[in-house]
Amino acid sequence: MLKLFKFSIVIFLLNLSFAKSETIKPSVGIKPDKVIKIQLQGLMKNDNPYIDKGIEQTWEFAHPANQKFTGPLTRFKQMIKGESYSMLINHVSHEIVEIYNDNKKAVYEVTILDSGKKYFKFRWQVEKFLDKGPLENCWLTTVVSQPIPLGSST
Repeated sequence: MLKLFKFSIVIFLLNLSFAKSETIKPSVGIKPDKVIKIQLQGLMKNDNPYIDKGIEQTWEFAHPANQKFTGPLTRFKQMIKGESYSMLINHVSHEIVEIYNDNKKAVYEVTILDSGKKYFKFRWQVEKFLDKGPLENCWLTTVVSQPIPLGSST
């Protein structure tokens, strides 16, 4: 009886960890600021539960035109890990402030504190996908600016 209980606990925990590792897909109900939060939270814990999970999550919310420009996924991973965007990987914290929103396009100022205790600011733009299909009316990332260094927290 005790073995069965222990086995049940192990199965439950495994299911819980797999459920947490599922990639969130774009949907009509996800608001523009939440899209950015999902992407940043993924990048903040990039290698959890597996290597580059956060980058893959970010890719899910990239607009198809953006994916065409920055993809395929292997190239996108290299770009994010490159000098321009590597500070997003495993960053410590982030703040998202809305600058503009007309219900078709929203622009945010994103400030991150990277793992080296340096601050960077980005302009992050999301747009509603207006073409027919499964992404219709979903908010997706179209532009992320080059980072602007803001200095150190120390």
